[in-house]
Amino acid sequence: MIETRDLTKKYGDLFAIQSIDLDLQKGDLFGFIGPNGAGKTTTMRIIATLLTPSWGEAYVDGHSIYTHPKEIRRLVGYMPDFFGVYDDMKVIEYLEFFAAAYRINGEKRRKICEEMLEVVDLAFKRDAFANTLSRGQTQRLGLARVLLHDPQVLLLDEPLSGLDPRARIDMRNLLKRLGDTGKTIIVSSHILPELADVCNKIGIIDRGVMNWNGEVAEVMKQIRQSIVLNVAVKQRHEDAAELLRQRKDVSTVEIEKNKMVVTMTEGIVEYSELANELIANGFSLLEFSEDHPSLESAFMTLTKGMK
Repeated sequence: MIETRDLTKKYGDLFAIQSIDLDLQKGDLFGFIGPNGAGKTTTMRIIATLLTPSWGEAYVDGHSIYTHPKEIRRLVGYMPDFFGVYDDMKVIEYLEFFAAAYRINGEKRRKICEEMLEVVDLAFKRDAFANTLSRGQTQRLGLARVLLHDPQVLLLDEPLSGLDPRARIDMRNLLKRLGDTGKTIIVSSHILPELADVCNKIGIIDRGVMNWNGEVAEVMKQIRQSIVLNVAVKQRHEDAAELLRQRKDVSTVEIEKNKMVVTMTEGIVEYSELANELIANGFSLLEFSEDHPSLESAFMTLTKGMK
């Protein structure tokens, strides 16, 4: 659905983005991660045909940004980080104004606007003035606006930025629902843990260069070559730790707050025998689980040393 090849934007001697390659299929929810100024917005604006690259190519559903920009704009809904609302417009009027710009007319216009308010859980604010909405409500109104023409591709630039915890949860759940409809979504953010639960693919970008691009599960494997287990026993923690340290398939055992953090030897993927040995030696297990790294730790690891 979205494909970019060697996508590059240069301002003088400065590269805003350099050789960005993406390959997203229908239904992918792609988390675009990076600090401010990394090149996320530039990439999204090029895909939306709002900015021309210095070189490289981008396609949306097979349409080139150079030869078929109008077709791409019909397919894409682009939501910038910050956007203005009109002080003298009510929420429903705001949506109807943009629906008219999309040439949605008559009874269909009102019906679609009402439906989009329901989708983004904003129907209770339909008659409120747009400039009285909270930041989270404004973000949901902006999302309703880009959904009016039923785009197959959504480009959402920092939709979680500046939201309080409750609003972030609401927006995250909304993104999940939109992903389930089969739309291809690119969502940029520097709020890293929020994307781990909603995206099936991520790209990590820093200073215009893509450091990682792939499945979420793969990036976790990239940063952790050995399995780490959280193990807790009812008593005799030191004895249990010493028992596990004798095993060849165990690399290290550390005790942290009455819990053992067990790092398996690199290449070991089966660890059930550890639990069996502890039980056989009279230890009562309270916890035995694999520790999964967070998306935030992945970002810090993969961008370490980047200056």
